[in-house]
Amino acid sequence: MELPFVPYRIKVVEPVRRVSREERAAALAKAGYNVFGLPSSSIYVDLLTDSGTSAMSDAQWGALVQGDEAYAGSRNYYDFEETIRDIFGYRHVIPTHQGRVAENLLFTTRLDKRSVVPNNIHFDTTRANVEHQGALALDCVIDEGLDPTGEHPFKGDMSLAKLAEAFDRYGDRIPFVMITITNNSGGGQPVSLANIREVSAFCHGRGVPLIFDACRFAENAWFIKRREPGYGDRSIKEIAREIFALGDGCTMSAKKDALVNMGGFLCLNDDDWARDITNLLILIEGFRTYGGLAGRDLAAVAQGLREVLDDDYLTYRIGQVRRMGEQMQARGVPILTPVGGHAVYVDARRLLPHLPQSAFPAQAFTCALYLEGGVRGVEIGSLMFAHADPETGRTVHPAMELVRLAVPRRVYTETHLAYVAEVCGRLRECGERLRGLEIVEEAPVLRHFTARLRPLGGGSLIAD
Repeated sequence: MELPFVPYRIKVVEPVRRVSREERAAALAKAGYNVFGLPSSSIYVDLLTDSGTSAMSDAQWGALVQGDEAYAGSRNYYDFEETIRDIFGYRHVIPTHQGRVAENLLFTTRLDKRSVVPNNIHFDTTRANVEHQGALALDCVIDEGLDPTGEHPFKGDMSLAKLAEAFDRYGDRIPFVMITITNNSGGGQPVSLANIREVSAFCHGRGVPLIFDACRFAENAWFIKRREPGYGDRSIKEIAREIFALGDGCTMSAKKDALVNMGGFLCLNDDDWARDITNLLILIEGFRTYGGLAGRDLAAVAQGLREVLDDDYLTYRIGQVRRMGEQMQARGVPILTPVGGHAVYVDARRLLPHLPQSAFPAQAFTCALYLEGGVRGVEIGSLMFAHADPETGRTVHPAMELVRLAVPRRVYTETHLAYVAEVCGRLRECGERLRGLEIVEEAPVLRHFTARLRPLGGGSLIAD
């Protein structure tokens, strides 16, 4: 086997403890079969999210202790602003404490109850922030992006036909169009520059801005470099600049590709939009040069954005995720292919065909993964996205029923991820012994964070 080049050494380690199966069973029941309710001390390998879970570099830690904590005009803000302008190219750089605040600021100032926002696929918090304004979040991903078995190289691409249909139907109710790079809800799949260029021309031809959800922009640029003709000799930064030059702004959770544990920002070219958003920022987050972040946080974000552009880092990071997926496939575990940039997505509908979507097969597998091996993932299926049709009242289930195993950046070794693949393989052998779940209680929005469930028919999740 050709061993991968690992572009860093480990300086600091965090101990983890062994938790028995009996302890895990008790913790799972106490959490209402919702892994969000589990304490991190009970987790062996935590793949719940890659958001805010990165290991920071020595340079980032060094930047923390040099933070300028001035309320206004911190020198760290100006480094933050200069770094972001250098990569993203937009005039206005507005810091926020995380990505969903950037979304909320944008949507609160630009949307109303008539608004419709097309995206390739909205992620959960993006969709919830759109709907919180009474607006409609519309998904327009290509059909290949809804087929977990296909091998299309850019399954995150937006369908121009679906986008045109949206404009034909909703017209001036669309204030802007969004593209999520990479497409998280669709398996961490990249969007091609060719598609971005087409969508940009379409939007600008109708006088409508194009906004990026850019939280995994570097990973998306890496896929373009590797898969799209004509970009093999371009740097990640050059590709990123070309992407963002086609849009009018972006929201970003810096907790992903900026390699930090907290932070975000919103970039825009429009002066009026930036003024309205900055006024709201000062009201709810903080002054425009800190936006809810400490100076040291701004410094760590700027350093992380410089580090994430390294091709060796991205090659190892994305390769590590791919290798875990290949090991799962070798054990017969059905996954969404090709493997995305930040996570492996288990296809729960194929893995558990005996469970209808009403029995939450992806959530059942997520809970079983913790019960069997102390591994925490997250459901991206009916618990997260099923909803009632506004006209008929019937439950509409999502096209895919997935379990996302999101790999934190620079945290886990190849051995950790091989262990995850082994546990998934053991669960595949359980077959119909794995029971579905039913909801005991749920919140009216984003229910997957706090819902409580129980195994159907009572008893254990995995039948003896």
